[in-house]
Amino acid sequence: MKRILMLLTCSSILFSCKDKKDTNQITVHGKIQQTNAKLIFLEEVPMTTMQRIVVDSVALDKDGNYALHAAAGEARVYNIRLDQNNYPIASLINDTSDITINASFKPGAQFVEDYEVKGSVGTQQMKEYMVGFNGKLQAIYFNMKQIDSLQKASASDSLINNLKSSSRQIAEEAHTQTVNALAKSNNPALSIFILGYYQSTASNPGYGISPLEKEEVIAMVNNLATKYPNHTGLASIKSSLEGPAGKMAPDFSLPDANGKMISLSSFRGKYVLVDFWASWCRPCRAENPNVVKAYNKFKDKNFTILGVSLDKDKDAWMNASMKDGLTWTHVSDLQEWNSMVVPLYKIDGIPYNVLIDPSGKIIAESLRGEDLEKKLAEVLK
Repeated sequence: MKRILMLLTCSSILFSCKDKKDTNQITVHGKIQQTNAKLIFLEEVPMTTMQRIVVDSVALDKDGNYALHAAAGEARVYNIRLDQNNYPIASLINDTSDITINASFKPGAQFVEDYEVKGSVGTQQMKEYMVGFNGKLQAIYFNMKQIDSLQKASASDSLINNLKSSSRQIAEEAHTQTVNALAKSNNPALSIFILGYYQSTASNPGYGISPLEKEEVIAMVNNLATKYPNHTGLASIKSSLEGPAGKMAPDFSLPDANGKMISLSSFRGKYVLVDFWASWCRPCRAENPNVVKAYNKFKDKNFTILGVSLDKDKDAWMNASMKDGLTWTHVSDLQEWNSMVVPLYKIDGIPYNVLIDPSGKIIAESLRGEDLEKKLAEVLK
């Protein structure tokens, strides 16, 4: 999910990146009080990469007033951030051409306690969601701290169970709040923001918040893409969620243990399982016996495996390959998560694999355990 629309750029973020003659733009302005900051930045947060991009900056005047600008375009999320902080003061949606955000710091505080939004319905809805949702997270965290203290003090189970029950109830309320906020949203950038905010929090098991199932997320994104067919960010996310099956496998060339470059395309004409793993990955090592079993069963039926290691230690890579009996071709650039294949195949965890047919098309992914052998039996008749 890595697509970035062309933005206005400038040679230095210390100057305003704007065309004063361009009326097709949004303006974000307001007043920041009780701060020692000198500069304020406007950052775009691309829907697909989430990597912040500075699109404008300006010096705060002596009273803390500012005005920032960005080119108008499809719905997206922006942050405003002060030079002294890595975290933003506020996030906003570009659903109107004129947005006011006022904020004030308490003496010595690093974060604003609250901020005021004017002119943008989407930004106000975003703020209301985050304030409500974060409040629930704080309540769950407070319960967790109390539970920990009570357990250390050997308190009665009833007190601890009451707090656990309270946390479960709050987690359910956070889920309900998210569903309601998504139903209320009429802006694709806001919807994706809420969806991502919830899912990223739910990925932390400590809060006890249940993530939305993948099928639910795909359905929501598909509905948004249908409702906003011209939104390029949504189209990219939709494509990524659909997975690689049915698409041509991106080609790559990596060195084997002897330094010889091996390309994926050199396996054209065979069914090939591209197996992404690493010697340090315990789930990968646990899965290797299943991969070995499948290889030995189907290697004489126009099938092979290309092992791609995300290691950085060559000896560890070689030793693990020999110890686990991985007798097929292996390659690695020894760059771990900086390997070229990670963004190419959008790998966010290993073990991971893709099964490619003789034409070079991906026909399955993430085949583990019995599923790998079943799929191979299906296609290698």
